[in-house]
Amino acid sequence: MSFFGRNRAPRKRSPTPTGHPNLPTRKESLGPSSEPSSPGAKPLYLSSPFADAALVKGNFKTIVMLPKYVDIMEWVAVNSAWKSRIPLNYNWTSQGGKQVALSAPTYIDSVMSSIQNLLEDEHVFPTKSNQVFHPSFPSTIKHVYRQLLRVFAHLYHAHFQQILHIRAEPHFNSLFAHFLAFGREYELLEVKDIKGDHNAPVGVGLLWERWKESGILA
Repeated sequence: MSFFGRNRAPRKRSPTPTGHPNLPTRKESLGPSSEPSSPGAKPLYLSSPFADAALVKGNFKTIVMLPKYVDIMEWVAVNSAWKSRIPLNYNWTSQGGKQVALSAPTYIDSVMSSIQNLLEDEHVFPTKSNQVFHPSFPSTIKHVYRQLLRVFAHLYHAHFQQILHIRAEPHFNSLFAHFLAFGREYELLEVKDIKGDHNAPVGVGLLWERWKESGILA
């Protein structure tokens, strides 16, 4: 569904296996990257059973469909308010329009601060019933989704071992799958945004393809 037009079930969490060649034990220190430790090996987030761990059974499209009698702008606003080799440095556009190279932690902090400011801006996210959404709201949300996609990509690339260490992969995968399903359903994300550079296919784009093949995503 175009943004410009118009059963959750518990799942037994699979225990984190200890025999995977790329998975550190609890006694080992967790490095900053979830890149494969041996040449030719898949990243952990693309490997079974980690890639398939989720809290939801079935297709996420059923969760993101526009409820009856709900305004599409309100639905997108509510859902936007909660939630290859990926470079560890990113370009941030300052208020003056200048491109600034930032490290990943600084970029993520800038993204989250910027989004928080938007959420608190009544002109962007109106909270009163008599207020209308600004005509620029769709383009603003698209920009937010592209920024959040880069944050997700970085976390999968550089910090998935830490996610596994606390056994949170079903939660994180479900959050990301919902993000992708909602983004595609309302055209907030384009396929090229998700798949990235075709010359560097290893990344969350491959995870998206895997989930499509398995029926998790439409």
